[in-house]
Order: sequence, then structure tokens, then C-alpha cells
Amino acid sequence: MESNIYFVKFENSDIKGTPEPLTTSHHQDEGKTRKCRGCRCLVLMTVCLGLICALLLVFNILQHITIISYKNAFEEFKQTINSLQDNNTDLMIEKDQLQNNFNSLSQKKLELETRVNSLTAEKKQLQSSVDSLSQKKLELETRVNNLTAEKSQLQNSLNSSNQKNLELETRVNNLTAEKSQLQRSVDSLNQNKLELETRVNNLTDEKSQLQKSFNSLNQKNLELDGKVTSLSDELNKAYVKGNQWGWFFITTQLNWSGSRQYCKDHGGDLIILNSEVKQRTITSIVLEKFLGERVWIGLTDIQQEGSMKWVDTSPLNQGFWYSGEPNDVGGNEDCVELLPSAPVQNWNDLPCNDKRKGICEK
Repeated sequence: MESNIYFVKFENSDIKGTPEPLTTSHHQDEGKTRKCRGCRCLVLMTVCLGLICALLLVFNILQHITIISYKNAFEEFKQTINSLQDNNTDLMIEKDQLQNNFNSLSQKKLELETRVNSLTAEKKQLQSSVDSLSQKKLELETRVNNLTAEKSQLQNSLNSSNQKNLELETRVNNLTAEKSQLQRSVDSLNQNKLELETRVNNLTDEKSQLQKSFNSLNQKNLELDGKVTSLSDELNKAYVKGNQWGWFFITTQLNWSGSRQYCKDHGGDLIILNSEVKQRTITSIVLEKFLGERVWIGLTDIQQEGSMKWVDTSPLNQGFWYSGEPNDVGGNEDCVELLPSAPVQNWNDLPCNDKRKGICEK
């Protein structure tokens, strides 16, 4: 504990010399007077020493209260630093600085204790010098004022540190919230990444499958091109053969009357299929030439409903009707087409204004 000593300067009046007594009574009175003055000086010195001790006691009490206040403030500040040590590294630096300040204060305390001890020793030595004690008193008062100012500065520093601690706590909380939000964003992005990777893999598989399908279609296309080429060759042969047999094809889609007129313009008429052999042959040729398209034949009941006749006006004796035909749907199906979906039974009645390809014969 730091101790300070207050010294009070008492000035003793100079004892003025008196002229030498002229008589014995004067010598006795002068001795009494000097004895009284000595007693008074002793009393004054005792009072001064008592006042000095009282002042020292008051100063020690004030110093003790100040040090306890410093110690409590430091303990609170130390607890605040320990609570924030795990949150921010910067607080550790501030803690070290405060620890250094505390060590400096402790050093100053030791220095002050040493100085008080020194002043105590000086007190014993300087009790005989009142003027020196008064000077020391003034110096100690100045020191107390300086310590009071330092106390105020330290209090301001503590308040500033507390404010900084609150700001750092707020900043740490904000950073923690931002970290959580960023973590959620990263998790969402990772989920989107996985979904995109899965989608890319699926698209890659689909691409591979589509590539295989495309290759397969290309292969089929090549096969169909070869088949079309072969059919073209056969068609040319069929044209030659048809010319030998007296029939030919209409490759343009026309209605029934238009097809018949085309045949007549080329020296013939729509074909008459009055035998099973001829029916099978024409069906096979249609399949090869028109790839299963429907074609007109020379059969109609346009003149009398229900009475089918060939273009040469001969009646129908043998028919090769598709299942359920003729049915005259809508009451206007008066002309006959060949459906090469079946080898023999493939005739169908339909409106004469529909457009089909056709087969002619001379």
C-alpha cells in the first residue's frame, strides 16, 4: 500500500536576545521566560507531529480507497477481456496492452510505496526541519493531484475500452450472422451444383441414346435409299412390263373422274380386276411402286346406287372387298379404291371427289 506523508511547516519566532540583566531578579525572570518558551516550543512541535500523523493517516486511507477502486476496475476489465478472448484476436492484443498498463501501474505503485518509505525515513530525519517538511508537503500534494489526473485518464481509457468492446461484440455477432448466411448460400449452391451435374449426366446419357438412335436412323435411311433405288429399278422394269401387258400407272393424285380421263387421254381406261390372279398381281405391284398407297380402280356405282359396274359397263361378278365394305358412309361413297394392306381382300368405297393415284390399262 502506498503511503504519503504530509509535513506542516511551523515557523518559530526567533528568540530575541535581551540585554544582560543588571540584577539577580532579572536573571531569574529571564530563566523563567526561557523555560516557558521551551515548553511552548515542545507543545507546538507535539501538535505539529500530531497533525502530520493525522494527515498521513487520511492520505493513506484515500490512497487505499483509490487503489481498491483501481483494482476493482481492473478486475472488471479483465473479466470483460476474458469473455471476449474467444471471439476476436484483436481483443487479445488490447488485453495485452491493458495488462501492460496494469503492470506499469503496479510498477508505479511500487515506486510510490518505495517513495513513501523513503519519505517516512526522511520524516524521521527531517523532523527537526519544519521548512523542509513544508516543502515536502507541497510536493506530495502536487503528486496527489497528478495521481488524481492519472486516475481520471485511466477511467476515461476504461470507458473507451468498454465502448470498443461493445462495438467489437456487435461486429462479431454481425460477422457470425453473415457467416451463417454465406454457409447457407454455399450449401444451396452445392445442391444446385449436384442437381446440375445430375442433369448434365442425364443429358449426356440422353445425348448418347439420341446419337445411337440417329445412327440407327441413318442406317435405316441408307437401307431405305437402297430399297428406293431398287424399287425405282423395278418400277422401270414394271413400266416396261406394264407396257407389254397394256397397263400403266398414274403417279399424280386425282379424283376418280380425273384419273379415268387421264387413262383415256393416254389410250386406255381405269383397270378392271375381274380375276383373283390379276387382283394379286396388281396388289403386289402397288405395294412395290407406291409403297402401300391407295389407288383408284375402274369400279363405281355412280349411275345406280348399289349396282357396281366396271368402266366397260360390265357388272361386278366377283369382288375383293375389305372387311365391312362397301358401306356407303354418308351416302356418297360411289367409287372404289384399292388398299394394299391385304394381299387380296382390299377394296374400299369412298367419295369420288377424293384424290388418289391410279392404275390404267389399254
